[in-house]
Amino acid sequence: EMQLVESGGGLVQAGGSARLSCAASGFTSDEYPVAWFRQAPGKERERVACVSKSDGSTYYYPDSVQGRFTVSSDDAVSTVHLQMNNLKPEDTAVYYCAAASRFRYCTNYPHAYDVWGQGTQVTVSS
Repeated sequence: EMQLVESGGGLVQAGGSARLSCAASGFTSDEYPVAWFRQAPGKERERVACVSKSDGSTYYYPDSVQGRFTVSSDDAVSTVHLQMNNLKPEDTAVYYCAAASRFRYCTNYPHAYDVWGQGTQVTVSS
C-alpha cells in the first residue's frame, strides 16, 4: 500500500522557519512527483510546491512563497522536504504532501495526485 507520512510543523513565530518532511512507502518506483498543498480555515486548498523525483525539477506556485519555500527530495530515504523560511501569519494552514503515482513529472492534471498524507498543522504567530 502506498503511503505518505508528514512530520514537522507546529507553532512558529513570524519570520521564523519550519521544515516539513514527507516519508513515502509502498511505491513500486522512485520516479513520481510529490507536491505540497496547504489549506487554511475557510479557504480552498492550494498547491504551493512540487518536485519531480524523476529529474529533480521543482516548481513553486503562489507568488507569495517564491524565494521563501524550497522543496527537495532525498531519494536515499524516500523523503521529500519543504523548507519554509521567513514565515508569515498568512502561511498558517494544514500542509499536505501528495504523490501522483501514475505520473513522472509534476502535473496540473486534475485529480493526478492520488496518494495523500494525513496533513500537518503549521501556525505562524505574529
